[in-house]
Amino acid sequence: MPQEWDGFTHEIDHMIAQKHHGLTLAGNLVLACFPCNNHKGPNIAGVDPVTQRITKLFNPRRHQWAFHFRWDGPILVGRTAIGRTTISVLEINDPDRVLLRQSLIEEGYFPPSETANAG
Repeated sequence: MPQEWDGFTHEIDHMIAQKHHGLTLAGNLVLACFPCNNHKGPNIAGVDPVTQRITKLFNPRRHQWAFHFRWDGPILVGRTAIGRTTISVLEINDPDRVLLRQSLIEEGYFPPSETANAG
């Protein structure tokens, strides 16, 4: 979710956490809203809710958003194992976030472009 529409501040996150030897370089840093960053923690993978296999998380520096995700109204849907796993680990479809997105849809502000943050 773009920060301009979000009540949460955005912060810089290491895609690969420093505890996993992730470097503080532009290629490993992303902007994340507080809830997404908090849910992600140091995770670099999670369990795909469909296949039950361990799957890496979406990396906006390496993956194309539209390949892994699509919007169904205010609900973010995973097109791939990476998309589904990321949605699950980050709890992107938390009911409060879905309500906010629904309000933004009604006001004509949502969904954002495909390159915008998924939160």
